[in-house]
Amino acid sequence: MTQKNSRESLGSRLGFLLISAGCAIGLGNVWRFPFITGQYGGAAFVLFYLFFLALFALPIMVMEFSVGRASRMNIAGSFHTLQPPGTRWHYFGLIGLAGNYLLMMFYTTVAGWMLAYVWHSASGALSGLSPSEVGGFFGAMLGNPAAMIFWMLVCSALGFFVCGIGLRRGVERVSVIMMSGLFLLLIVLVLRSVTLPGSEEGLAFYLKPDFSKMQAAGLGTSIYAAMGQAFFTLSIGIGSMAIFGSYINRERALTGESVNIMLLDTSVALMAGLIIFPACSAYGVDVNSGPALVFVTLPNIFNGMAGGRVWSTLFFLFMSFAALSTVIAVFENIVAYGIDVRGWSRKKSSLLNFCIVSAASLPCALGFNLLKNFEPLGAGSNVLDLEDFLVSNNVLPIGALVYLLFCCSRYGWGWDKFIAEADSGKGLRFPRFLRPYLSRVLPVVMVFIIIQGYIDKFWPQFWTQAATLFSRQ
Repeated sequence: MTQKNSRESLGSRLGFLLISAGCAIGLGNVWRFPFITGQYGGAAFVLFYLFFLALFALPIMVMEFSVGRASRMNIAGSFHTLQPPGTRWHYFGLIGLAGNYLLMMFYTTVAGWMLAYVWHSASGALSGLSPSEVGGFFGAMLGNPAAMIFWMLVCSALGFFVCGIGLRRGVERVSVIMMSGLFLLLIVLVLRSVTLPGSEEGLAFYLKPDFSKMQAAGLGTSIYAAMGQAFFTLSIGIGSMAIFGSYINRERALTGESVNIMLLDTSVALMAGLIIFPACSAYGVDVNSGPALVFVTLPNIFNGMAGGRVWSTLFFLFMSFAALSTVIAVFENIVAYGIDVRGWSRKKSSLLNFCIVSAASLPCALGFNLLKNFEPLGAGSNVLDLEDFLVSNNVLPIGALVYLLFCCSRYGWGWDKFIAEADSGKGLRFPRFLRPYLSRVLPVVMVFIIIQGYIDKFWPQFWTQAATLFSRQ
């Protein structure tokens, strides 16, 4: 395995925190979190989400950072470097690397939608449209293969261009600028939304716990949804955190740094809700509109505002920053493999991977038009649904489980080595009393999450198909 001695490093602690937070802060925070909160009862759901975030995701984030910093390698090299002699943990490193590619195969398309809406909002293409016309506009955009490919390529080109410039001059500098802009836009948009006439009901729904609303959605289903959202929101399990751990020194203990990143990630998700729920309340819009909330419902709200064209542009610029921060972080993990393991230059790795990711992203970009009849998960599904299922229900949770077992088991890197790395430096120490919970309880919970994901996805279809066959007989 090749590794250059003059490996790059991040220039500042702030850069590390903002890049890592940028990786965690993605569309799961600013798109999925608001609509799933609306579906499962508002503030009561948020409380469960925060509880599971600290209980499940935070410890594994510390582990991923520790593996990266101890190995000074990307995901494909870190397990190979740290695994005990004679073991085969490094196989997962390659699977995790493949997971990064798979994630970008659909994420670049959805991030491209955000970039497209920035352009369309700024140009006035969405202004003055009726609610049905906004929905038709989004549908027409998805149905245009040239537009889908163009915006996907713009997203991929931006991400790999930043990575190709360099770690400090490109990834770190651009991420700090984008994240600073993201928080500034968040504050401006929150202030605008909460001061809209009629926003009070939306604020109460979002901030005042009412467990009866959660029960109405199904208490068990709501708790599982909160568990799943907390688990997936920090982008753990595919080495996208480990790579930035590999670029920092040992001046700070990793538990405290992980808490800071989790707080940044959570604050963005919560503030996104402060934009959306008061605005929906002010304009009498159903908060339970699902994924269409961002691309159909919100543009209609902006059209009703004074200066709506400006607010719409700022909102989708904020969404684009959130999406691109994740794209750049995952691209860096992919580029680092070419540098660390293949011995390529940064520019060569960036260019080759731009070609690979762009080609691999074509099925998703075409899945709403030329490939719309391909329904891999049943009627109404598409390529994006398949790729999202493979990542969200398989690669991410299984990857997180591997990190957990690797750090807690004597057959892996081991608890003592993990603790020594995690606690190296100043700051909050990892709570050692959690070892029995992390070794025996959390793995079972994670297996349950994986199995439950399959049940939710396929069990209703199984019974529907069984009933159809029975009725035919």
